[in-house]
Amino acid sequence: MTDSENGPAPRRTTLLGIPMDAGTHVPGARMGPDALRIAGLAGLLRELGHEVEDAGDLSAPSPQPVALAAADAARCLNLEEVAGWTRDIHDHAHRLAAAGRLPIFLGGDHALSMGSVSGIARHCREAGRELAVLWIDAHADFNTPATTPSRNMHGMSLAFLAGEPSLQPLLPDRPLAPLTPGAVSIIGLRSIDTEERRNVQARGVRCIDMRAIDEEGVAAPMRAMIEDWQRRGVHLHVSLDVDMLDPSLAPGVGTTVPGGATYREAHLIMEMLCDSGLLGSLDIVELNPFLDERGRSARLLVELVASLFGRTVLDRPPVRMRAF
Repeated sequence: MTDSENGPAPRRTTLLGIPMDAGTHVPGARMGPDALRIAGLAGLLRELGHEVEDAGDLSAPSPQPVALAAADAARCLNLEEVAGWTRDIHDHAHRLAAAGRLPIFLGGDHALSMGSVSGIARHCREAGRELAVLWIDAHADFNTPATTPSRNMHGMSLAFLAGEPSLQPLLPDRPLAPLTPGAVSIIGLRSIDTEERRNVQARGVRCIDMRAIDEEGVAAPMRAMIEDWQRRGVHLHVSLDVDMLDPSLAPGVGTTVPGGATYREAHLIMEMLCDSGLLGSLDIVELNPFLDERGRSARLLVELVASLFGRTVLDRPPVRMRAF
């Protein structure tokens, strides 16, 4: 690949490591931030002309009490630890966005998005911007304490962000701006529980599963979403879970699901998002170096992020979506 001289305008980015794996029963994702740094993320972004500040890693917070109903609390693994992370990440996300930075949250398991997206949503509400979230994931992460089969809180992230009442005590003293119906789109979905599916449908979440990608390819649904977001003038938060990729390409994840996206499908998603000019914040989650094969998954994630920030195959002006 060569870097395009006609790529996106330089962005003021901040890398913030979130070394947590409390949201899952599989340890190892806490090593993800280091692996992404070693794979050269900051250097690639600088080569593309972006300003990069590495703010280091958040320290593990103290567990925080959560006023959940006893039955719900019993079905949430590491509840108080996740609550501590959620509140700390929320505060940092809100501050970074308010300072005009483009935050890149280096995970860590997907429960970190409870804090990152809620902090970004709070900023968007204060700034009068509409927020759209693209959840790039094999899973819907829309379980609740009542429906979860695993008790893993990384599988409840979107439900919390959409305003699930039983999970709201995770952020008891901070203004929460729940994601509105239609604000969330999931792409790459191929594993969803029965009750979770009902939750997704009830919330009006737009889902592009792997069957749709098999039938239509990536470009058509991505183009439709981007045109809708551009029409609405959204702040786009992308939450990139490594398990969206086929595990033959990216084995370093604790919740592998066969039949994921190919190398080119994943890069095309990133390239089209870059062309849109909408990206405002980013999660990179669920990388588990302990389960990886000589850094393959970390290197691929860094390559995908480079595509998201303007690395192209040919030196050509970006293909913009329809203007409104």
